[in-house]
Amino acid sequence: MEPAMLPGSPYALIDEMLETPGILRRFDPARTKDWAAALHAKPRLLLTGEGSSRIFPAKNTIDRARHLGMNRHIFTEGARQAAEYPLADCAVIGCSNSGRTRELIALFEKLAPAGIPRYGITATAGSPLTGAADDHIILDCGVEKAIAATKSVVEQALLLQSLLGGPEWQDLQRAADDGAAVLAADPAPDIVEAVAGASLLYFSGRNNGVAEELALKANEITRKKSIFLEGTYALHGIEEVMQRDECIILIEPFAAEIEKYRDILAVKAGLRLIAVASFDTPFPTFKIPTRAGFDSYLQLMAGWNILAAAGLAGGVNLDKPLYARKVGNEV
Repeated sequence: MEPAMLPGSPYALIDEMLETPGILRRFDPARTKDWAAALHAKPRLLLTGEGSSRIFPAKNTIDRARHLGMNRHIFTEGARQAAEYPLADCAVIGCSNSGRTRELIALFEKLAPAGIPRYGITATAGSPLTGAADDHIILDCGVEKAIAATKSVVEQALLLQSLLGGPEWQDLQRAADDGAAVLAADPAPDIVEAVAGASLLYFSGRNNGVAEELALKANEITRKKSIFLEGTYALHGIEEVMQRDECIILIEPFAAEIEKYRDILAVKAGLRLIAVASFDTPFPTFKIPTRAGFDSYLQLMAGWNILAAAGLAGGVNLDKPLYARKVGNEV
């Protein structure tokens, strides 16, 4: 099997995935310095957007803030639901690769008369989001050609994470090297075969945006149905309806639960389990390095690699889904 992640591939999706380590390498965490000072004027911070522009960027930031022991109230919600909440004590950051996401623009327009601080992150200069926000940042990664967002998601996440300060930025170059190695690795044939042959993919992992984002990417890249199982959800009843032709992908599983996954899901339910992890597991494992503050990015890239390989193995045109659009609900 030819490796999926080859430079100069015929697919924009793979090319954009391969650009991601360079985005880490060039990233300047001081870029949000002015925002960080202004955002602390409000006691709460809402991170919003839709789809890939919210799932990983927002949830990774919240997870990182908690690991750093920060007491700042940072939360996330889709823009339509957030519009139902009182947000007078909030500053709001909205991410939209296109800058034309209908739900986000509507939220910003609703908040403007109340003077609620609104900040936008987008890849598109002159888009409606830049006009609706008090201030905005244009992504350096450029506009993506592929339907499935990849490099933009990572840069959005880096920008939001940089607002936290944190000690991890001294290791940014090493994280970029790690990411390049993860994308260059060839997933084992049994991993690719398990994903490509499954009727449904379960992604099990922490609520930090990684497994949830990969569940979305599975739809776009492999054209398979998928479900995100948060935390240990996979051990709390859903096994009753799992089928033997389905596959569970464990993202950095909790070591204390490994044997339970094996006994209940692999042995009793008969499912195929694979793992993306920084340690050896009893299952076929895409093993990745660990880098404090950037582990989630490496897990995400490993998942991309597996999904791209499985999509190619299934004969999927990675750049041309039948129904999915680059802008889900355009203004």
